[in-house]
Amino acid sequence: METFKRHLDKFIILAEEEYASVLSFFRVLEVKKKETLLLEGEICTSMFFIVKGCLRKFFVNEKGVEQTTEFAIENWWITDTFAYERQIKSSFNIQSVEQSTVLLLDLHSQEELLRKHPVMEHYFRMVYQRAYAAAERRIRYLYEMSREELYIHFSEQYPGFIQRIPQYLIASFLGFTPEYLSEIRAKLRS
Repeated sequence: METFKRHLDKFIILAEEEYASVLSFFRVLEVKKKETLLLEGEICTSMFFIVKGCLRKFFVNEKGVEQTTEFAIENWWITDTFAYERQIKSSFNIQSVEQSTVLLLDLHSQEELLRKHPVMEHYFRMVYQRAYAAAERRIRYLYEMSREELYIHFSEQYPGFIQRIPQYLIASFLGFTPEYLSEIRAKLRS
């Protein structure tokens, strides 16, 4: 779990023995491609740190279409934050996009972790602040940018996603149909 250690080192300082103790609060999960980690309607009991791979969060709209709201790749967290913090039924599904290795942290373990290692409070505050800022920017982009600009911005900001994630999921994330995304890509190539 060197990946997780390097990630933590960007935010906080932990001695090796303290890191080993921090890690003991997590469970390692090997997740197959398209495996579901959380189903809409289930109590959200866990949050997930991606060591390797990619997960997505989505809901199914009233027309029965999957709407992806978030992707998480290496060194990112994902959960239904509202449901996790309140330990209530989730409004989202979380599924792997590719074979992944994740660290699972449940709320009880997180509370124990924070009691035993107060420095982790700082870590989680920094993570939540960055996630909140990213969500604010995404909302603004959705209002200000044309669909074509939104795709260009996404592909420039996250070129790795374009290579790793199926186009129909990128379309879902951007609020397009796969066909419309194909039209945009064709127009940009010409």
